[in-house]
Amino acid sequence: MKSDDSLNGVLLVDKGPDMTSHDVVAVARRCLNTKKIGHCGTLDPMATGLLILVVGSATKIQDLLMAEDKEYLGSMRLGISTNTQDREGQVVEEKPVPALELADLRAAFDAFRGDFYQTPPMVSAIKIDGVPLYKLARKGKEVEREARFVRVYDSEITRFESPEVDFRVVCSKGFYVRTYAHDIGAHLGCGAHLSALRRTRSGSFRITEGNHVTFPMLKAGDRAAAVAAMMSLYDVSKLRGA
Repeated sequence: MKSDDSLNGVLLVDKGPDMTSHDVVAVARRCLNTKKIGHCGTLDPMATGLLILVVGSATKIQDLLMAEDKEYLGSMRLGISTNTQDREGQVVEEKPVPALELADLRAAFDAFRGDFYQTPPMVSAIKIDGVPLYKLARKGKEVEREARFVRVYDSEITRFESPEVDFRVVCSKGFYVRTYAHDIGAHLGCGAHLSALRRTRSGSFRITEGNHVTFPMLKAGDRAAAVAAMMSLYDVSKLRGA
């Protein structure tokens, strides 16, 4: 079937767990029967929530949409560090969790507010000499990574039942939430890893009833539902106040 190049717009997908952002793009490409499609901001396979797809001429504003701040709901497990900084990695260290008060935890979160430098994890898509870091990590290699300037605009602890912590964070582009969890654990002296993550907002986009599609809908080839949910470039401009 010939590719349909008439589709232009932004499609919000509520990504499920156990799939890559690339998987979602590939399935959406087949469902919509279009070649020109990309996503705005990778979600790890473990993570769920908002994945923005740009279709057709909307790919021209991909960088613009990727540059906006993002909001996540996450959970971390204190006392256990992994080689990927999340629950999908291998345990590299276990330490007893001290008797923490909520005030201790808040102080640790406050140490990672505002502007600071964050060292990306080895298991990431960042390339060194053209090779993604995760490919080097699979071979057991660790290389020096350049720390990146990031910003945490807002954060809050929503539940604390040691050793589990639920939180909300609003952060800049290029921010690694699993590194955030890892660094907070290191700051507390017991280590930690990210155990769950959901992206709830990116810029002006949120998932609300009827404004998005799911991976099963795309996989089932529900093209009509996907086209109906797609936002036009005019709608996107209006939403962003541009």
